Amino acid sequence: MIRFDHASKRYPPGIDALADVSFEVGKGELVTVGGHSGAGKSTLLKLIAGIERPTGGAVLVNGQNVGSLKRSAIPYLRRNLGLVFQDQKLLFDRSVFDNVMLPLSITGFPVAEAKRRAQAALDKVGLLDRRKAMPVMLSGGEQQRLAIARAVVGRPNILLADEPTAHLDAGTAADVARIFLDFRDVGVTVLIATYDDSLFGAPRRLTLDHGRLQ
Repeated sequence: MIRFDHASKRYPPGIDALADVSFEVGKGELVTVGGHSGAGKSTLLKLIAGIERPTGGAVLVNGQNVGSLKRSAIPYLRRNLGLVFQDQKLLFDRSVFDNVMLPLSITGFPVAEAKRRAQAALDKVGLLDRRKAMPVMLSGGEQQRLAIARAVVGRPNILLADEPTAHLDAGTAADVARIFLDFRDVGVTVLIATYDDSLFGAPRRLTLDHGRLQ
């Protein structure tokens, strides 16, 4: 599903965000990525999503070499990815339901099926009864659950999350973590950058230190 083969990412003027990183993540596996601030966790996720491209080595997602894809092919890659990043980019002028509908609307999904999927995604994260609310009316934990619903409404086979439980109280963080475990349990590959992998049971953990895998 995901393979890094001696992958590196260097930013000008010669800053190595990742250096010679190699690992594999299989189908239905939940893996956490840890490390200090600036260790390269977010960069690693962005390479998988095609937001950044490696400057050395290779990053393969579902058998595709992300670094060699044309820009026009990246949206097709992301159709199989669910992204939950710290900058949630929720649309505060649209309802909870419309926020979840948005990815399907952009890709031209049939309206009836899109509505059914949006309701199912909101039900999965426990927000179906809040579907008419505006995001500003939601708590921090509810906004994070909304971001997850929007990420999974397209039914991706890979789910990426960058610090999804940050700034949440212990109970809310545990609830959010449970959602990711549920998706793992139905065969979705989950990769989570986090400081607290204890929330996710006893997963396999990758640790980065100044861009290098330990």
